[in-house]
Amino acid sequence: MNPTTTHRRIAVVVAAAAVVSAGTVGAARALSGDDDSHEQPIPASELEQAERAALEETGGGTVTGTEVDDEESRYEVEVTLEDGHQVDVQLDEAFRVVGTEGDDSGADD
Repeated sequence: MNPTTTHRRIAVVVAAAAVVSAGTVGAARALSGDDDSHEQPIPASELEQAERAALEETGGGTVTGTEVDDEESRYEVEVTLEDGHQVDVQLDEAFRVVGTEGDDSGADD
């Protein structure tokens, strides 16, 4: 076997291993559904307006999380109600409510 052929085979095996490795890591992240690495909280300069709008929409509760530029809106504010239910309030750039979504389960369930 000549050295050129051996080097080519080694290069092909290394490249194939890299592709398989990258694919495995990507698949594992996708399946975990836990990719919060890109979530950014609402900046302090906008937080008060977002919280006020969300709490007005839910009629009270406690803000337990925020996010900018989630998949559904400019701002998302997570509110935990007194009964333990959680509601995600979606807000546009002007802090207007564009949607809400509840968790359908509370602390008493």
